[in-house]
Formats: sequence, C-alpha cells, structure tokens
Amino acid sequence: MTSDDHPRCNRQKTVLVTGATGYVGSRLVPQILPHYQVRCLVRDPARLDDSIRDQVEVFQGDVMHSHSLHKCMQGVDVAFYLIHGMGYGADFQKKDRIAAENFVAAAQQAGVSRIIYLGGLGDDADPELSPHLKSRHEVGQIFLASDVPTIELRASVVLGPGSLSYELIRSLTQRLPMMICPKWLSTPTQPIATQDVLAYLQESIELPLEKSEVFEIGSQDVVTYGGLIQMYAQERNLKRVLISVPLLTPYLSSLWLGLVTPTSAEVGRHLIEGLRNPTVVRDDKARQIFSHQPMTTQEAIRQAVQQEA
Repeated sequence: MTSDDHPRCNRQKTVLVTGATGYVGSRLVPQILPHYQVRCLVRDPARLDDSIRDQVEVFQGDVMHSHSLHKCMQGVDVAFYLIHGMGYGADFQKKDRIAAENFVAAAQQAGVSRIIYLGGLGDDADPELSPHLKSRHEVGQIFLASDVPTIELRASVVLGPGSLSYELIRSLTQRLPMMICPKWLSTPTQPIATQDVLAYLQESIELPLEKSEVFEIGSQDVVTYGGLIQMYAQERNLKRVLISVPLLTPYLSSLWLGLVTPTSAEVGRHLIEGLRNPTVVRDDKARQIFSHQPMTTQEAIRQAVQQEA
C-alpha cells in the first residue's frame, strides 16, 4: 500500500521506521503494527515482507536524500533510526554523518516528537575505539544535540538467526572443528537477544522522557567472543577447540572470516575492528527505567538455536 491510498486509522501514533527491510527493522514493524500507524521509508519497496506491505504506509526514498526524508516525515510522531553505513564503503563514516544530519533536519522541520536510535556499546573515551563504533556514537551525538528528544539504545552483539554477528558465530562454529583464533576472542562483550532488543525499542515509543537519554542494554551477564562460540557449540552438541594466537590482525581476521562465512570481507573487517573493543554495559539505568528485563546470554543462544531449527 502506498502513502497515497492508505485508509485513515485511529491508532494512537504514527511511527516511522527506517531500515524496515533490515534485520531489526523487519522484525520490529510487525511487532508494533497492532498498536500504531506504521510508516516505512525504504529504498526498494519490493524488499518489504508481503505479509506487512498492505498494512503500512510505504515511502520510497533514502536517508542520504533530504527531499524524500522531508516528504515521509510529515505527520510522524515517533521516528526510528535503524540504519548504519558499514555497507557504504570506505567513506561510510562521512555518509553516516550526512544521513543522520539529514534525518534530524527533516524531523525538526516536521515537528517529530521523538527519535529512537539503535546504536552500539563501547567506551567513548577508548582511544582505540573502532571506526564502526565511533561512527555509531557520532550518529547518536548528532541526534542528542538536536532539538528532537532522542532515546539512544546502545547494544552489542544481537543474538538471533539472521543477525550479522550471530551468523558469523554460527558459521565459524559449524564449519571449523578447530579454530586458530585471533586475540579478540578474549574481548568481553554483553550480547543481547533479538527479542530483548525489540522489547526495548517498542517500550521506547511510550517511555516517559524529559530530555534526551542514552540507555545501554545487554543480557544479564558478560562473556567473551570465544565464550559465545563455545556456548553455541554446546547448544548444537558440537565439540570445538579454540587455539588463540596474537598474530592475526583485524584485517587478516576479516579475510579469514570471508573465507568461512557468507559475510563479505569488507563488512567483516568493520565488524572485527569493533570486536577488539570491550562492549559491556557500564551504566545499567535501563534496568531501573524500562519494565522489560533481558534474558541471559545462554538463554539467548538457546532460543536462537531453537529458532534456527
């Protein structure tokens, strides 16, 4: 259904979802559809799931082009920004910045009451923060500095079938009985189940908000990337041996991953660069503010494996 022929609806708010064909967005839209008038900004409407296409307003456009943004933002109450630029190429940071600035300008002009952004965990003070995480944080800062009240949710690895990070873990574990692993497998992380991310995003629509806020979200426990591989192997009844060596640079690691996973080496490189940085929850105020409480990492992996089946 296009924006021109959508019937009038008495739902409480009009919610814009960008990234509606991506991993998180495509799962969020059907979850919030029973409660809100949902509008999707997509570059290719054909990629929208057939089961929801006739239930949402569809605007074809791109966050890199301000004209299409201004058009789709009219009448929007809450706008989700579920986009990142790892696939933009070498200058993805610049394009991320332009896209975020375009989004803020359109939201301010349209009188949007709230932006909800899914960013990434990581310490802003870390001098070795990867370009990918720096860019995610910069986008958040652009939103937070705007006149539009913003909720930035910062998450680490999202555990669920189809998630890029989860597919890396799954592919590596299934294909390599013995892994010669780079040092980053000992980096601490605080993953989160897809179901938990969606719950936080949905609750953010109505969360009382006096000013823009950053909430760090994660599972109930901290693990390492090597621990994630072992947890996945355990759930699949696989025996895996990990041999850690300090010789594989992030660039070489991404090439190695490109050989054994369906992920491109370019995207893999950006992901691997981020894996050297601890991504853990340092401020747990989300536990006090949100009613939703996340599951453990083991529960998240178990659920993901069951969904695979």
